Amino acid sequence: MPASIDTARTRIDKWLWAARFFKHRTAATEAVDGGKVKLNGLAVKPARDVRVGDRLDITVGEDTRTVIVQAIADKRGSAAVAQTLYEETPESVEARDRARSLRKFAATPGADLHGRPTKRDRRRMDRFGGR
Repeated sequence: MPASIDTARTRIDKWLWAARFFKHRTAATEAVDGGKVKLNGLAVKPARDVRVGDRLDITVGEDTRTVIVQAIADKRGSAAVAQTLYEETPESVEARDRARSLRKFAATPGADLHGRPTKRDRRRMDRFGGR
């Protein structure tokens, strides 16, 4: 294991950044504050320590991952090192694959809208909205 891996504990926002779930530590902190990250099923603060064996539920965009912490790091390393820090649960992998396949077949609502609506579009929206 690299020298940057610590066996004790580290802040959850630092660990998420080191494990490359977020590009910036600020984004990791905001995600934890916003309730997008749960530690063992509970919403926590960014300063909460994470330990080996903890279960994290991480929501990034539309994807939700459930991972088990395998190692602790407080410094960001290569992607290969980051992948050794956690193990994703089989249920999480299956759910992400299922969601990915559903998104492939169904267009996102509003995907056909680009820029400001035209006069014709506004009239259609008004008719649909009942104005």
